[in-house]
Amino acid sequence: METDTSLKTRRLRMLPLVVFMFMPVSLHSKPSRDVGSPPGIATQISGYRDVAQKIIDLAVQGKAQNRSYDRLSAFTDTVGNRLSGSQNLDLAIKYMYNALIQDGLENVHLEPAKIPHWVRGQESAVMVLPRNHTVAILGLGSSVGTPSQGIEAEVLVVESFEELRGRAGEAKGKIVVYNQRFVSYGQTVAYRADGASEAAKVGAVASLIRSVTPFSINSPHTGWQWYQPGVQQIPTACITIEDAEMMARMARRGQKIVLRLHMGAQTLPDVDSFNTVAELVGSKHPEQVVLLSGHLDSWDVGQGAMDDGGGVAISWEALSLLRDLGLRPKRTIRMVLWTAEEAGGVGASQYFQQHKGNISNFDLVMESDLGTFAPLGLQFTGSKQARAVMQEVMKLLAPINTTALEEHGEGTDIDMWIQSGVPGASLHVADGKYFWFHHTEGDTMSVQSPEEMNLCAALWAVVAYVVADLDDMLPR
Repeated sequence: METDTSLKTRRLRMLPLVVFMFMPVSLHSKPSRDVGSPPGIATQISGYRDVAQKIIDLAVQGKAQNRSYDRLSAFTDTVGNRLSGSQNLDLAIKYMYNALIQDGLENVHLEPAKIPHWVRGQESAVMVLPRNHTVAILGLGSSVGTPSQGIEAEVLVVESFEELRGRAGEAKGKIVVYNQRFVSYGQTVAYRADGASEAAKVGAVASLIRSVTPFSINSPHTGWQWYQPGVQQIPTACITIEDAEMMARMARRGQKIVLRLHMGAQTLPDVDSFNTVAELVGSKHPEQVVLLSGHLDSWDVGQGAMDDGGGVAISWEALSLLRDLGLRPKRTIRMVLWTAEEAGGVGASQYFQQHKGNISNFDLVMESDLGTFAPLGLQFTGSKQARAVMQEVMKLLAPINTTALEEHGEGTDIDMWIQSGVPGASLHVADGKYFWFHHTEGDTMSVQSPEEMNLCAALWAVVAYVVADLDDMLPR
């Protein structure tokens, strides 16, 4: 997942499970007119009520029921996880390219990108003092390895960067263990991103970071980290909440802690990769684009089913639903499956550079990368006028109770478009458990629900189709 400005800067929303009921919408209700709506837009959008219901019916209870789940399970069970630069990611791209062609989608093609190739290698951590204990670790992306003989050193446990700086005189030659508390992903992930460099500045020989999660069953969570320029690069890995807290307790009791760390991590030269593209070409303005997306790469643990296989599957499913219903909007709906998102949105950044010359033709950019759990609606960033239009569009999803339009549309792969003024939306789901499984061996198909994916796909397809078929592009 992640650039510094978009380290999945998500707000952890501890939301209750949502019970969805299929509620009939009165055909005689009058469309509301929000302040700031373009003239006539409410009436125009209310005219899509029947087609929205057809999309919902097909996805949720029709022949396409559970199709996105079945596709995702076949993909992840066949390919497995898909780390940037790996052979598995190459296989995933080939798999998806062939599947999209076989599905009969239009303009299926690959667009080249150069991506990082970091290799984890063999890794282990063992507590030598005050007792023998195997510490579960996952090296962090872009970390250097240890010397071949490993590193054996005393541990300094700190709760924050401030404590580390205050105890800088104790850190030289030690392994710094961060036992920071989870506040939110956006705030706490700074320890994963910068922990190694901050520890190196005070003379540490390695750093171990408490996994960035509110919940653990002794499960380490990996992720990308960045070395600061001009600072010594030291090995760094994540550890479990349980081990971080145990070492903190030992330290408070005044016990000397010694760890032996081995990491075979290395960064190899960048490799060739591709963003994977498929379209439903517009009937009237094919040059204008509504973009749907998820990222095809994952971490090298688990199956990458949740992060972000689900986003890939519902984006594909949205195109298939519209194709099955014979719906062709005025504008093109383009699906892009990004490569190397986890390494910092690398594939998406290169796509932006290749296509920003046509930025005026991008109507809306959408990304699903917070899981495909029970959907609530969308998060959206755009002008007040565009928000007013989107509020009307979301009303079409009343039959599945997914009408929320929250602030702050986001996503590593679409942030550069949003920052350049293109309206952007991200799927808003009941993601209270997302960071339980995030970047762990637990990210498997067992996390996914076919019923919830049906609803996500329906939402995704309705929004994409209606926005792409309106008379005018979203106001900027």
